[in-house]
Amino acid sequence: MSWPNQWNRAMKLAVAAMLALTALTFQAGQAEASVPESWYLPELKSANPAISSVDVLIDVGHGGIDGGTAYGDLLEKDINLAIAKKTYETLRRKGYVVLMNRMDDYALSGENLWLKSRSRHIKDLAQRSHLCNEVKPKIMISLHVNSGRNSAKRGAILIHQAKPQSQQLAKALQESLNALYGTGDKPVPGRTFYLLKHSKAPTVIVEMGFITNAEDRRMLTEVQSQQRIADAITAGVEQYLQQQKK
Repeated sequence: MSWPNQWNRAMKLAVAAMLALTALTFQAGQAEASVPESWYLPELKSANPAISSVDVLIDVGHGGIDGGTAYGDLLEKDINLAIAKKTYETLRRKGYVVLMNRMDDYALSGENLWLKSRSRHIKDLAQRSHLCNEVKPKIMISLHVNSGRNSAKRGAILIHQAKPQSQQLAKALQESLNALYGTGDKPVPGRTFYLLKHSKAPTVIVEMGFITNAEDRRMLTEVQSQQRIADAITAGVEQYLQQQKK
């Protein structure tokens, strides 16, 4: 099989798997619970499935062998997934078409069968950006947790592409999260970030807080505070999407 055909087949399989997994309920420990009809993507109901009209793709940072940053037993990958699920639910309830590229604890590099690279890290990032380019969402938000040597440093930091839409999205999210954290940070450009360089949709990296700061760590790990972060992210996304309609 030629390389282009291998790439196309791998990408179609990965996207199909992502679409199927996105339709699952996130109520852990309640396997018997039925999935609400409103949670199914329109594409899954169609006789001819197609990926179209996706409002938001949530890139869930790290996963599997890649735990991300850590504080004791706390791993970034787990926090990212917990808040991503809450953000997904909140956006869906507001009527947006949303996808997540990781539904459980696994590395996306394992799904990358097309890139000839020995670097697991590059294969992971390449899979994320190519999924975005295949799905063609209006925006992609990549959820992460920050860390720093100075334990007093706290709050969310938004990292954006050079394109104006990404900057506008970062500004809306930064303002929403600043209001939650009581901080005054400004978005910053991320020219060297692989995901930002290779994703065609307006994309931002959302550093949701510092795991090395006690107050942020509490917010990032307590269920109610995780929902407040998800609500703030949703508010920023909604503000941006509504602005684009004008």
